[in-house]
Amino acid sequence: MSSHSPVTRRGLLKLGAGAAATAALAAAEPLAASAAEGRFELTAPATSLLWKKAMYDETVLQSFAIDNANGHIYTIQVRNGGGSDAAGNLCLTKLSLTGTILGHMYLTGFGHGVQIGVEPSGSSAYLWTETDGISDGETSRGSRLARFKFVNGQTLTTSSSALTKYSPIAGVDNTTCAIDPSTNRLIMRYYGSTGFRIAAFTLASVKAGAPSKLYDIDQPSGLGTFQGYAAYGNFVYILTGNSYEIAPEGNTYITCVDLRTGEQVQRARSVAGKSLDFREPEGMAIQIVSGAPRLCLGLASGVEKARKASIFYKTQLV
Repeated sequence: MSSHSPVTRRGLLKLGAGAAATAALAAAEPLAASAAEGRFELTAPATSLLWKKAMYDETVLQSFAIDNANGHIYTIQVRNGGGSDAAGNLCLTKLSLTGTILGHMYLTGFGHGVQIGVEPSGSSAYLWTETDGISDGETSRGSRLARFKFVNGQTLTTSSSALTKYSPIAGVDNTTCAIDPSTNRLIMRYYGSTGFRIAAFTLASVKAGAPSKLYDIDQPSGLGTFQGYAAYGNFVYILTGNSYEIAPEGNTYITCVDLRTGEQVQRARSVAGKSLDFREPEGMAIQIVSGAPRLCLGLASGVEKARKASIFYKTQLV
């Protein structure tokens, strides 16, 4: 979220080459990471934002993103229907901050929706997702990133002209992304030659086709089933765990990792929404309310073919 005006073509022409580069960089990162100081205290209690809300389709929530400028939540699921998981077909739902369904899109052949990002643009929003899904016969995972405008009722395929595709790191797969609204950075998780890694780029540089990589760290091993992530300033937060069907006692954890060093700073179990049935952790996002950040985590609940989404948040910084 930013109130800064974009750098215009006319403005750039008036600037010298060096000044233009400086202005472009300012637009790319309107807030330095130092403006998003501190990290979330993971042992602090969580507060409910949404409780058992329906999405457009009835499948399990996979992840979500929050448009802080316009006050909307975007959720993503595997699309209703047989074979959709392996096919990589997804359903994107637009919700109000109280959980009212405001619209939807279908994404054909994109992947699994492990994590998504949103980029506000005036009264509109552009979604960032994985795309060009590769199937292993059971599920599908993206091999590139895509940016597209939310248009209610539209169905996109991987060849749709509405998509702009990006490969900030070439030759990798299992690509997903999130956007840090405090720094306008794109955070990308991917699988490379050494396993899963997490990289940070200026969002503007990715969009310009010349990605400026700020950090690139190993994802810590042994965390459990990966379920989503979000970044605030210099820290990335990783959500792991399983549903009660697999882990009846609950094994949802959030792990904080320093993007600058790859150091695991804190890890804590979350019991947010512990009374939910099924209760599978799914996705993370940063919400900004009156300038203050919230670390949000998603939880899926309900029975098969009638799944619901809940979101909780933490606010305490250290």
